[in-house]
Amino acid sequence: MAKDIGIDLGTANVLIHVKGKGIVLNEPSVVAIDTKTNKVLAVGEEAYMMVGRTPGNIRAIRPLEGGVIADFDITEVMLTHFIDRLNVRGFLSKPNILICCPTNITAIEQKAIIEAAEKSGGKNVFLEEEPKVAAIGAGIDIFQPSGNMVVDIGGGTSDIAVFSMGRIVTSRSIKVAGNKLDHEIIQFIKKKHKLLIGDRTAEIIKKEIGTVFKNSREDSMDVRGRDLVSGLPKTVAITSEEVCEATEEQMSQIIQQAKDVLEQTPPELSADIIDRGVFLTGGGALLNGIEQLFTEELKVPVFSAERPLDSVALGTGVLLENMTKNKQKTAL
Repeated sequence: MAKDIGIDLGTANVLIHVKGKGIVLNEPSVVAIDTKTNKVLAVGEEAYMMVGRTPGNIRAIRPLEGGVIADFDITEVMLTHFIDRLNVRGFLSKPNILICCPTNITAIEQKAIIEAAEKSGGKNVFLEEEPKVAAIGAGIDIFQPSGNMVVDIGGGTSDIAVFSMGRIVTSRSIKVAGNKLDHEIIQFIKKKHKLLIGDRTAEIIKKEIGTVFKNSREDSMDVRGRDLVSGLPKTVAITSEEVCEATEEQMSQIIQQAKDVLEQTPPELSADIIDRGVFLTGGGALLNGIEQLFTEELKVPVFSAERPLDSVALGTGVLLENMTKNKQKTAL
């Protein structure tokens, strides 16, 4: 028998939940190919280690941008590789796949995700909206007639939604998230210190000393890169305060979207959100000072999910279980 699987197809990472086993795969959404032969050299963690470190003929590609497929063929290769590795297919059967997508993607983008999942070995492919699945994975009962709000900050998109009775009441999706913050850190260091650094270094800075709330952290670290003036390797000290300054504009864009969602929420549901608070999921929920920043700006309590990085994948597991139960009920 094939095992049903849930996929969090993220811009930065792919997480796969296998029914009955839990989350069995969490790897970067990267594929390394040889541009001369078009041969796939590595997928996932192994390919991520090559980012910014490869000779000219080897490219480390991120096939997803802003939560949608930018390179269809490479996405298919990546998904096929991961699904094959998990050995979830039966002798003559294929798994059902539940896959997550941002809230505002077009019908064409949805079709591309479904096609990629089908070609990589799925039998029936179901799409669900990311913030809804993240809310379920964070342990929120969104099927009650009361308001719940989730801000899911991933690698490519930030999805903000208010739910009631299992449906999205108001939502926003913005292509400002973890990768954009990394980009802003690179630009800030380039402008202020005349130092060129890579994507991976920017991500390390963000995780190790970064903060998005002023004065909540006072760390620093030595950062190595290429001096734009001399062209030689150089080391400079970067502080938490500088990371906060670099990411300030992007964070204010996410907060503005959250405010817009709250402004469009019916008053009864707004009252529920004041009582329950706003939940943060996705990798962005791990940013230092993010709860304080959102609490101050939105004037409501804000909490991070217990396992923010796994919320979407855990949510797919819950939905797969429910799908099976409903099938059994209808069979009876």
